[in-house]
Amino acid sequence: MNNLKLPNHVAIIPDGNRRWAKERNLKPWEGHVAGAERIEELVRKALEMKIKNISFWGSSVDNLKKRPFLEKKALLGIYEKYFKKLMDSEEIHQNKAKINIIGSWKEQFPESLKRILEEGIEKTKNYQEYNLNFFLAYNGDSEMLEAIKKISKKIGDNVKKITPETIKENLMTKDLPVVDFLIRTGGEPHLSAGFMMWDLANAQLYFSKKLFPNFTKNDFEKAIEDFSQRGRRLGS
Repeated sequence: MNNLKLPNHVAIIPDGNRRWAKERNLKPWEGHVAGAERIEELVRKALEMKIKNISFWGSSVDNLKKRPFLEKKALLGIYEKYFKKLMDSEEIHQNKAKINIIGSWKEQFPESLKRILEEGIEKTKNYQEYNLNFFLAYNGDSEMLEAIKKISKKIGDNVKKITPETIKENLMTKDLPVVDFLIRTGGEPHLSAGFMMWDLANAQLYFSKKLFPNFTKNDFEKAIEDFSQRGRRLGS
């Protein structure tokens, strides 16, 4: 394990919570509870493996708008419980892991949940050893459109000033390194809603058939081992 070539930034699309619940004749939000517990486990494993940056896509704007009321209400309650637990955990503070919440969550979430998230961000804002990132009420398409609008206001018609660095500086993820390894669970090998489209440009992709609540820390370790054995040609 010590000889593994670790990715610097792992992003996870945790797909399959609702299908996991349906298979067990459970309510959809019971799948989200199981998913939240799995995220806790994977965060601990990533810190143990000393992966410097790990990102989880929690929800898109459409997830929050289109889900049935009871499911949405339960999901927000799960966020409150598990983010409070996470942000008070010893692992976060012992490992100096900075918590970043990315997306339109301030516009979408109730005040009680926003206070919990803001408290976690404040408590960890000076930590520099690890980045623990959650994408909540996030759409990559919207992120890119907003970046383009910001750039347009700054430079007007002077398109020669647009560089890759200009684009990155205007993204929600401007303070994060690009992703070099993406894991998606749930057995559907595709991306969704433009998730981190700029930052994923040269990422290695890994698709697991397991529904997210079944994707254990051992599965995560196997995925990292798979990454370690891959070559990076980047067009050469």
